[in-house]
Amino acid sequence: MVLMPKRNPRALPVILLAIFLDLVGYGILVPVVPQLFANPDSVYYVLPPSASLTLGYILLGFLIATYPMIQFFSAPVLGQLSDRHGRRPILTIALIGTAVGFLILAIGIVTHNIFLLFFSRVIDGIAGGSISVAQAAIADLTRPKERAKHFGLIGAAYGTGFIIGPVLGGLLSDPTLISWFSITTPFLFAAALSASNAFLVYRYVGETNRRVIETPLKFHKGLADIIRAYGMKRLRAVFATNFFFNAGITFVATFFSVYLIDRFNMTQVGIGYYIGYAGLWIVIAQAVLVPLMSRYYDEVVLLRWSLVLGSLGIFAFYLPYTIPGLLLTGAFFALANGISMSLLPSLASRRAPANIQGEILGINTSVQAFSQIAPPVLAGFLAATIAPSAPVYIAGAAVGAGWLVFIAFVRREKSEDPVLRKEKQQKTP
Repeated sequence: MVLMPKRNPRALPVILLAIFLDLVGYGILVPVVPQLFANPDSVYYVLPPSASLTLGYILLGFLIATYPMIQFFSAPVLGQLSDRHGRRPILTIALIGTAVGFLILAIGIVTHNIFLLFFSRVIDGIAGGSISVAQAAIADLTRPKERAKHFGLIGAAYGTGFIIGPVLGGLLSDPTLISWFSITTPFLFAAALSASNAFLVYRYVGETNRRVIETPLKFHKGLADIIRAYGMKRLRAVFATNFFFNAGITFVATFFSVYLIDRFNMTQVGIGYYIGYAGLWIVIAQAVLVPLMSRYYDEVVLLRWSLVLGSLGIFAFYLPYTIPGLLLTGAFFALANGISMSLLPSLASRRAPANIQGEILGINTSVQAFSQIAPPVLAGFLAATIAPSAPVYIAGAAVGAGWLVFIAFVRREKSEDPVLRKEKQQKTP
């Protein structure tokens, strides 16, 4: 029998708020950090005048890659620590670590200290595994029949946080809005969010883990998950598709701001608004289009179209030179790729045995994290040696590669057809 923790009506909302605020903090970085290395015209540029812009692109790539690389190893370890010592203390400590990381980042910007900038991302990467602990806490609090609904709320918290975060990042760094705003204001605000987050978790969330276990820590679990994914024949192609798709999205996410600076001369305010606008279309895709289309088509059929349209949507960014064209392209890109973001983990979950759902979703997360390590570094070199727009088009090729893997190796199963499932349910007395 599964032991459920004592009901605490405030626990679930507080943990969902923690996830939302964590994504707001991450989104704040997106429009601001490229100004430090990729925009010599910005007053916030941290490199000396003698430094080349190509060096700035390369450093930006390494800086962005630091977080997912550290998180790839730290997230499984934090998850294991929460199994041994409880969710509440580990989540609280991780959130405090995130706050410290943002403070160090602000100090590094003010002092133009590149070492501190990188060190801050290491600290934040170590603490960034808090999301896996928060998800585990929600699983602890949730009965099996409620799990899909509550994990859907996690997706909503993710999406909403990433819409608001970039807009806040742009606005809080704009001194024309309020005179004392500067490039460090978003990071001080993010630090305050994380500290508040830690207090709320410590104060209002009781311990959710009723099965604390003493097991040896496996620091290589992330790599073990990748090896395990390759060994699963039924899911291998789904994981491979997920890898290429998320690598492509990471290419876009890490250097799209540089593309906007180069082609449209956007400031962090404009970048924040535009990324928030694209995030809104992603939420529409996941909250409206996916439920509607899933009534008639299974994940395999929908992914065959959404992956290729997502690849074309990325290449379409080559076309616009005006803001209206950029807005149309952004909506097309976000709708297609938003569908794929939702359906790839859903397909992995559907094809996994019921007794190892958590393991499969954990492996899927490790594959996704692994795919996010190399693209920022490669994007920096591509932008430096070819053009600032080059990483965006490599992103289209990566998503296209995911589509090719999918249509070549992923076959539709009868049990996944929603129409057949509905007919079977109607025939069952």
